[in-house]
Amino acid sequence: MATKKKTFTASSKSSTSNNMLPWLGISLIVLLLDQLSKITIIKLLHYGQSMSITGFFNLVLVYNKGAAFSFLAAESGWQRHLFTAIGIAAAIYIIYLLKKHAGQRMFCCALALILGGAVGNVIDRIAYGHVIDFLDVFLGNWHWPAFNIADSAICIGAVLFVLDELRRVNK
Repeated sequence: MATKKKTFTASSKSSTSNNMLPWLGISLIVLLLDQLSKITIIKLLHYGQSMSITGFFNLVLVYNKGAAFSFLAAESGWQRHLFTAIGIAAAIYIIYLLKKHAGQRMFCCALALILGGAVGNVIDRIAYGHVIDFLDVFLGNWHWPAFNIADSAICIGAVLFVLDELRRVNK
């Protein structure tokens, strides 16, 4: 009997790992798109340089030493380590949640997008000491702070997370 139980446990772990693969795949795609786009922008533009694409969208190379909306960007540098640690802790927790809830499609898709974006920005902080932002959206005098693909994935993931929770509450 103990042999059967061990076999069942091993196949359960294998099944859980296989259920996580699509979500980790989404995270990897986000991470690759994010890093490739940043490498491309660094090669195309100099710091602060802007390239007009449409009447409401530019590419611009800027560095963000802070968090969202340049929160704490003007600090002396300690924030790099804080945001790196937060990003790593979030990634570890998200992987745990993906493993635990691998069958919940929208929830895991949201987490996968957030994971890919978080790791993309952590890589920037470790490699460069700041996050590379380059997407610049504006409407008339209204200007959204520059962002990147990782930030976009995190925001889309957050919206999906809220929608999933609202859907669950309404059942």
